[in-house]
Amino acid sequence: MSAAQAVRAVVRGHVQGVGFRDATVRRARGLGVMGWVRNGDDGELLVHAEGTAEAVRELEAFLREGPRGAHVEDVAVERVKVEGHEQFAVRGVPAGGFVVRQLARGFELTLEVDGAVRAWSVPKGPSMDPADKRFAVAAVATDAGQVWDAGPYEQGGRVPWPEALDRGHAVFVLHGERLRGGFALQRAGRGWLLVKRRDEYAQAGRLA
Repeated sequence: MSAAQAVRAVVRGHVQGVGFRDATVRRARGLGVMGWVRNGDDGELLVHAEGTAEAVRELEAFLREGPRGAHVEDVAVERVKVEGHEQFAVRGVPAGGFVVRQLARGFELTLEVDGAVRAWSVPKGPSMDPADKRFAVAAVATDAGQVWDAGPYEQGGRVPWPEALDRGHAVFVLHGERLRGGFALQRAGRGWLLVKRRDEYAQAGRLA
């Protein structure tokens, strides 16, 4: 991306439940802008946009107007560092559900990916300690055992899914009861490593 710049925008007003996020995705992709957009907890729309100065300015202008049905009261914009996204609306977008089951021997992690279920056997189970890398093996989902944790998750990173998994490094954010925050699956030889990312939920020495 040549001459790229990046901004973060917080759009306030009547901006949720009116198709604003989807409209922003369409406009950003049409402009060739990379980044993400998501609904905030306080009713606002949060946007990270990076691209040429002209494209980013055009997206900012769209955010100040919004789609039909929206009422924009304020748009706060700040310049930020370019993160190097490869497309728009990968990070921070709900991707489906995850389930961790406790089996007779170890644990099983399943993720909804592109309309299908992908599974990994994790013998020692997940950990909330970033230093504790857990070996995992791609498997066939069993739907057996006891549900140990479950909830929605977001696909993350700079590479779109399922390509990220095909490349061997996939970042995601779990919103469970026991497992929260960022994780990564990284290919290691014939298997994988399940690693907790360093964020506000990480706890050294804590085994989930």
